[in-house]
Amino acid sequence: MTSPSRIIAVLPARLASTRLPGKPLADIGGAPMIVRVCERVLAAGFLREQIIVATDHVDVQAACTTRNFMALMTRADHATGTDRLSEIAAQLNLDDDAIVVNVQGDEPLIDPAIIMAVATLLQQEPDAAIATAAHPIDSVADFLNPNVVKVACNASGFAHYFSRAPIPFPRDANIAGLGDKLAVPALRHIGIYAYRAGFLKQFAKLVPAPTETLETLEQLRALYYGYQIAVLRWPGALEGGVDTPEDLARVRAFFAAKMI
Repeated sequence: MTSPSRIIAVLPARLASTRLPGKPLADIGGAPMIVRVCERVLAAGFLREQIIVATDHVDVQAACTTRNFMALMTRADHATGTDRLSEIAAQLNLDDDAIVVNVQGDEPLIDPAIIMAVATLLQQEPDAAIATAAHPIDSVADFLNPNVVKVACNASGFAHYFSRAPIPFPRDANIAGLGDKLAVPALRHIGIYAYRAGFLKQFAKLVPAPTETLETLEQLRALYYGYQIAVLRWPGALEGGVDTPEDLARVRAFFAAKMI
């Protein structure tokens, strides 16, 4: 019997943010945002030693280590979050079959269940280099919104393509006349990933794909070079992350209500 792959969760946390400077250190109910995300990963069933924050700033590292979470320094010039994870995989000298779950450092309300579910899916799909998640789209507005990333899957449940465009597009339907509800079987991509460490080591060496550059979707690089991405079907939308001051106020209100 083969032993199970080692699983770790890596949380990229870059201090600079155009819309919300210092975002990882923003206070949420008495703790920095990045610590709140670490707590969600703990709730998913990970041990503290399986949780690693990947940051580019010593203040973020200090905020984590003060609360007994590991944080490793990475370069500040990474083009994508996946590149930052590649550096962590190299720093830790992970075996190729180790599984690295990428939990964004600005998701303090992420459902812990989906974190472990994506890791488990990758364990169960030996032909996949990556696992991610998606949920059904039922809104025409979301289907047409270029800020909502869509994914189309093949018969094996692996990603066929990701796009900001509405896919699969119903050629013979009048989208404008559909009202609010969408009848097309479309899926919205959820931005959580699990990677095999062997893939991460190769990713940093791959030239960005033309499709990736056009769509600004780094997962298209993996598809372009023939890597398989397994897609977990999640039943519904998740709480959004923190990108703006308004998002931060929403999350703070959630934690304040929880603590009453």
